[in-house]
Amino acid sequence: QVQLVESGGGLVQSGGSLRLSCVASGLTLDLYAIAWFRQAPGKEREGVSCHNSRDGSTYYSDSVKGRFTISRDNAKNTVYLQMNSLQPDDTAVYYCAAIRPPTGYYCSGKQTGMDYWGKGTLVTVSS
Repeated sequence: QVQLVESGGGLVQSGGSLRLSCVASGLTLDLYAIAWFRQAPGKEREGVSCHNSRDGSTYYSDSVKGRFTISRDNAKNTVYLQMNSLQPDDTAVYYCAAIRPPTGYYCSGKQTGMDYWGKGTLVTVSS
């Protein structure tokens, strides 16, 4: 049974940092592209970042580029999202998701086609 479990969310002041973790079980992480999504209150879920296991490429949305960094530790079956310079607009539930990338796959922030999803972790940024 495949599980993705996010952790590391919490309450932080504006300008602060958090590191989210996504621990995968039941799959071999280095065969999967891992993406982070977020859903703010009253808004649609959006793609935040992605790391493609096929070629090591990464994707960041314009709203987090330069502030967030995605990384992975395949030995620990864990993907991280380091979030710096957090702002109140970053307040959301953050989800990780995994896809076994087909040939030609590239990270783009799209939600469709993901094979597995975590249940999310809440990040709250106070002003």
